[in-house]
Amino acid sequence: MSQVPPAWSFSSLKLFQTCPKKYEAEKVTKEVKFTETEATLYGTALHKAAEDYMTTEEPLDPRFIFIKPYLDKLKAIEGEKLCELKLGVKRVDGRLEACDFFSPQVWFRGVADLVIINGTLGWVIDYKTSKNARYADINQLALMAAALFLKYPMLEKIKTSLLFVVSKDFIKKDFTKETGLSIFAELNEPLTARTAAYENGVFNPKPNGLCGKYCEVLSCGHNGRNS
Repeated sequence: MSQVPPAWSFSSLKLFQTCPKKYEAEKVTKEVKFTETEATLYGTALHKAAEDYMTTEEPLDPRFIFIKPYLDKLKAIEGEKLCELKLGVKRVDGRLEACDFFSPQVWFRGVADLVIINGTLGWVIDYKTSKNARYADINQLALMAAALFLKYPMLEKIKTSLLFVVSKDFIKKDFTKETGLSIFAELNEPLTARTAAYENGVFNPKPNGLCGKYCEVLSCGHNGRNS
């Protein structure tokens, strides 16, 4: 049955690109339910601790004192600090415009861990709790920058960073207003495939190394846990 695709995010599109069948099980049929793990609980707690430290005078949660030097450097940057900023983008007559995160017209959604605005210059920082930066994806930074250029038209340049607080890795990239929206065109192919999957009601599996032991989509014929 044909469906209209819901708003997408960096993580949901990444899931679709990894395996449309797994995307369907998590986002469409809800065959696979989200469950918290030790890693996700830790990440949530660290993000909340960082947010509280950046926005209040409260001391940092002792469990995360190791990130204090990074947060202090960010605090020292002049400008308005915005934590957990919800960003929305809509399409109107072929144009992209900023909109409310919960707008009925929202097409893309993203949440920035920390945004700093100082005149025509902006910063976007995303905290990562992975043990290394091996699988870092610069598209996440590009999407956050694009959404910010739409929300704050006065911005001319945005400095972005994936801050891997555990492994102490930094993935950085600067974006300018002239080319800041190009990421949406670059992702046109997977976005078109996602739309087609919803319209046709067909989410084909994409076998990969996780199928054998780790995938939770038991209805898929490639799932090795069924044998």
